[in-house]
Amino acid sequence: MNVTRNVIGIVMLAMVSTGCSTTHHQGASVVAKEEYTPPTSIYNILDSTALVYSDPAAGSAVNDHPLRWLGFVANTIGQAFDYGINRPMYTLGSGFASLSGYTTEDNMVNAQRR
Repeated sequence: MNVTRNVIGIVMLAMVSTGCSTTHHQGASVVAKEEYTPPTSIYNILDSTALVYSDPAAGSAVNDHPLRWLGFVANTIGQAFDYGINRPMYTLGSGFASLSGYTTEDNMVNAQRR
């Protein structure tokens, strides 16, 4: 059993080490037959807006996600809830901190609101 475990470990180590030993890069002597095609975007690949700037069709209303409009409506409802119910409750709770359980963390969250 111990010998089998050692053999399996050696085989796995050999597979991992040989997988990392090659780079699969073409040598400098190989001339590419394709012409150079510049990237479609000059922005970083990690930039979240790179696809927006490089694909004009993505910004059109036809290709827009249908739930985006639901988000616009839900945001309005959420803002109304925040200003109409949530913020007055925080203000009321801050006046009666011992009765309502209003803590310093609640005060910090309420102070950071715009």
